[in-house]
Amino acid sequence: MTTTPARARATLSGISSRAWEHPADRGALVALRKLRGFDTVLKALSGFMNERKVRLDFIGGGIRVDERQFAGVHRVLAEVGRVLDVDRLPEVYVVNDPTTNAMTIGLDKPIVVLNSAVFDLLDEDELRFVIAHELGHAVSGHAVYRTLLLWLMNMTGVWNSIPGGALGIRVIIAGLFEWSRKAELSADRAGLLATQDPAVAFRVHMKLASGSGDLRDFDQTSFFAQGQEYLESADLRDSVLKLVLNERASHPYAVVRAAELRRWVDSGDYTAILGGTYPRREDDATATMSAAARQAADSYSEAFKSSQDALGKLVHDVAGFFGSAKLWFDEQLRRTRD
Repeated sequence: MTTTPARARATLSGISSRAWEHPADRGALVALRKLRGFDTVLKALSGFMNERKVRLDFIGGGIRVDERQFAGVHRVLAEVGRVLDVDRLPEVYVVNDPTTNAMTIGLDKPIVVLNSAVFDLLDEDELRFVIAHELGHAVSGHAVYRTLLLWLMNMTGVWNSIPGGALGIRVIIAGLFEWSRKAELSADRAGLLATQDPAVAFRVHMKLASGSGDLRDFDQTSFFAQGQEYLESADLRDSVLKLVLNERASHPYAVVRAAELRRWVDSGDYTAILGGTYPRREDDATATMSAAARQAADSYSEAFKSSQDALGKLVHDVAGFFGSAKLWFDEQLRRTRD
């Protein structure tokens, strides 16, 4: 991990996780948070998921980050917590794993796990983005639902033995994977708010996609052009193949994540948050499901409307046709009644 000079970053006092949550992610989270007893039921499942066993496994097989072990990581975590105004920071473990990855798991007390490979690939600012990304997951409560997804995946054999269970659980798992991909976009926003440097975030996506840590290998303009090529496929066959490829994908492709993050920056929301305009934690209890659901629906509608993907345009055009047809029939019905 290469150390970079420290610089001042705005502290986002009292910021709510709603500030960085993608509308589709936020809609699901607000609904789940309002569902009385849902978190209790999930946490009751922790006995079946052996959460204590998982934590003991990391204590025994990894290195717990503190003031003396991976002190640089401990310092970055504290700085990220200060910027995002997080008092209760999760435990962080470093494990020996050649795969460049990090994750946040757990039900009651989320745990952040950093694979050793990230230190060979990323400099300190880039690691800051990754740590803040994982902290965003923890603060938003993603770890609870991600752990549920992992549990359901491990239980597929049981569900297959129940009549109709396989189809039902496949629908649930597909829905959770779709939510998981949107949750990654949310966590990327948290990472950017903590680093406060879009170029750092884009470098992380390029490095994770390639496995190369040499900046001379990259060109940001070409990377975004590659992303547009993926997003704007005009061939319906490619659109269907993308649905198949993403059905069991917990993360969007790196080019998609970078494009979504740049779109968020370009929207002005990122700059507004750094300027102090953002939802506060003190108002979280008054967040309504209807508003969150409306924002989620608007997000998907806008995505389809602006999409150059063949299937996306088809869905938008069909929806527009039926919407126009409904308006026409409503008008005819109104005239008949008049």
